[in-house]
Amino acid sequence: MMKARLEIPALRENLSQVTAFVGERLEEFSCGMKLQIQLETAVEEIFINIASYAYPENPGNAVVELTCENGTAEITFTDQGVPFDPLSRTDPDTTLPAEARPIGGLGILMVKKMMDKVTYRRENGCNILSIQKKIQ
Repeated sequence: MMKARLEIPALRENLSQVTAFVGERLEEFSCGMKLQIQLETAVEEIFINIASYAYPENPGNAVVELTCENGTAEITFTDQGVPFDPLSRTDPDTTLPAEARPIGGLGILMVKKMMDKVTYRRENGCNILSIQKKIQ
């Protein structure tokens, strides 16, 4: 089992550090390029949402933890921001024309479709969102 952790201010300008951290760990675990791109795309979507919405008043931190075990990568995002369960929202109706759809929700829909499992829980004042993908 491999486990790595990064705690970083939840600021949009830190996205490249987060994706580099995840990418390097996935390479260490011999993750294929297609799966690595899917995971990094999901990481980007989730981190940008945390950076954009979790801390409306004062900036806070995000913790990104990556675990690789039994051929599965799990990436967990923890923040102490505003309570928000992105999985509780109804998926947007992608059959409607773009101008007829409400704004928001497409990013998490994409994450749910690309990953094998996505979970959310609120615990000890923290939002905890985990994504899993079989990589071997």
